[in-house]
Amino acid sequence: MSQHNATVIGVVVPMFNAERTILPTLTSICQQSHQALDIIVVDDGSTDRSASIVAAYAEQDRRIRLFRQPNAGVAHARNSGAAATDAEFLAFVDSDDLWAPSKIALQLRVLQEGGSSAGLAYCWFAEIDEDGRIFSLKQPDADGRVLQLMCRNNFVGNGSSMLVRRSAFERAGQFDPSLRARNAQGCEDLLMCLRIAENYEFRVVPQYLVGYRRTSGNMSSDVMQMFRSYQIVLAEFHEKYPQFGSDLNAHLLDTINSLAVRALLQGRPSAAWYLSKKLFVLEPRTAISRLPHTVDVCCRGLVPRWIKVRVKRMRNAESRPLYDKIYLER
Repeated sequence: MSQHNATVIGVVVPMFNAERTILPTLTSICQQSHQALDIIVVDDGSTDRSASIVAAYAEQDRRIRLFRQPNAGVAHARNSGAAATDAEFLAFVDSDDLWAPSKIALQLRVLQEGGSSAGLAYCWFAEIDEDGRIFSLKQPDADGRVLQLMCRNNFVGNGSSMLVRRSAFERAGQFDPSLRARNAQGCEDLLMCLRIAENYEFRVVPQYLVGYRRTSGNMSSDVMQMFRSYQIVLAEFHEKYPQFGSDLNAHLLDTINSLAVRALLQGRPSAAWYLSKKLFVLEPRTAISRLPHTVDVCCRGLVPRWIKVRVKRMRNAESRPLYDKIYLER
């Protein structure tokens, strides 16, 4: 067996009420071409059938271990999973996301080739809806020493994209559970990436290896909580690295604008109004320049639901194939 194939990867899956999505997520993990996996599913106080689904799957694949804990948040669940394995490399995947079969193998290769100075590998990803249908493709390409670039933009994009060297994970202080305690969950992944980038190089695999699911019920859909989370995380690095202040300020402005647009699409006008006012106070010229796009989104948000449903059906008939079919049925 080659060095790459012999290396055990600890795969940590935090799970909370994921009975609708956990099965395809586990399937995408277990179908990895790199088979040496220690798969830790941490049930974070689920009240649905999630745990029983995982337990049944574990009967078929002995690499899966299920741990249960009272609800404590995603950071605590990930840290608990990481503590349950002694693997040198750690991968995290949310219980509604999907991996392409070569994801771990390709990322492990670039990390090992990079040596001890390479602490994190990530990849391109597709944003998918609750049906697994692709609606956006992301192609980040930053490589090497990326701290300033991470201060400007969260190009890694999601926690399911990362493969992390354990030494880098530990040096970064693991995932920060204090965000949940401050009612500011959402940026645990960004904070981890920033802290790793302080001391390690990043490596990118320029292939679409992750299906990152965006739905109305996942953590990133709570725009006000996400706003608080971004404020806290970016403020920490503003204090640490004042030389990157302009990058961090621009990152926050972009975030406020995108969250305001997301609030409009969710039909939450009060949150959209609050965020739009915040943007205008911080940077009036930016707010004005982006106003036409915001108005366009608002107008589309006023279209009656029955029209949206009909248009969506028409588009779905001609749109890209499901992520599952592209990556999981090859």
